[in-house]
Formats: sequence, C-alpha cells, structure tokens
Amino acid sequence: MGKYEIRETDIAMLRDAGVSEDDIAHSLKVAEKALEIAYRTNQDLDFELVGRGALFHDLGKAKTHEIEHGKIGAEMGSAMGLPQDITAIMEKHIRGGLTDEEAKELHLPVKDYTLHTLEERIVIYADRLVDIITEDIVTINEEIEAEERFEEILRTIPKYGKNDITLSRYLNYHREIQGLFHQ
Repeated sequence: MGKYEIRETDIAMLRDAGVSEDDIAHSLKVAEKALEIAYRTNQDLDFELVGRGALFHDLGKAKTHEIEHGKIGAEMGSAMGLPQDITAIMEKHIRGGLTDEEAKELHLPVKDYTLHTLEERIVIYADRLVDIITEDIVTINEEIEAEERFEEILRTIPKYGKNDITLSRYLNYHREIQGLFHQ
C-alpha cells in the first residue's frame, strides 16, 4: 500500500471553515506525526483515517479554543460531509477520551468518548507529542525526545498530564504504541 498523502483540498477545507493559520500549522504537524507513528507501528491501519482524523481534529477551533471545540468541530465536520469515523476522533480527542463524570464536569454531553481504535489512539498520542515538541515549555532537542521523556513530562507538567485520570489514559496510549515499535 502506498503512503497516504495529506491533501491540499483538506487543508483548504480547514481554511474555508475559518481555522487560523496557526491552528492549521498545528493540525498539519499532528497529521504528519500521527502518520509517522502509524507507519512505525507496522500495523494494518487505515492511514487515511489517521491522516485526516489528525488534520481535522481541531476543526472546532474555528469557533472556539475552549474545551467544547471537540464537540463543535465534530458538528462542523458532519455538516461538511466528513465521515463519522473522522468526526468521532474530533469529538473524542479532548483529554484523550472522557469518562461520564469528566464529561459532566466539563459540561459536555455524556456519551462514549472511549478511543476504540488504534487509529484514534495514535491521533491523540500525536497531538500530545506535538504540543510537547512545539510549545517551548519543555526543552526538546530532537522530536524523539518527546517520546523518550513522555512519562516524565506528563507526570511533571500539569498542562500535559491534566489530572490523574487523563494522565493514566495518555500513559496507557504511550505504552501501547511504543510497545508496537518493538515487536
């Protein structure tokens, strides 16, 4: 199977929806990182879902940068005709999936935010890695350091680990995906 290429038409859809150039640059970097990780796993994955899910994950930031950007983005994506598996990533990427209690606490609809597929977990993992790599909170000389130091960074910088529940989810995704590289 050939490598999935990020489409200029998809980037144009983000622009047309009103996503800022900074948010587009972030989404593009997440898509590139997610695809890199997906290929490194050597798993039989839907690479288009990984690439497009990552590219569109922050579509809702065209309207708000608040916690509900995932829900709003999924609604926007659905109205734009994006497939349900992509809009699911958009809605569920907030804190890497939410429990019912977290959804209530964040004033989001109570529903299943579980990341059921490896593709979903790779996108969420890539999003957190790109934040670490690009935000200049942690000194990273090479991108691989974000993976190598992932647990330490999430445990010591609350912005990335958020809380115990979110931290645990992200560490589980990290361990699962890193484990695939060494099979």
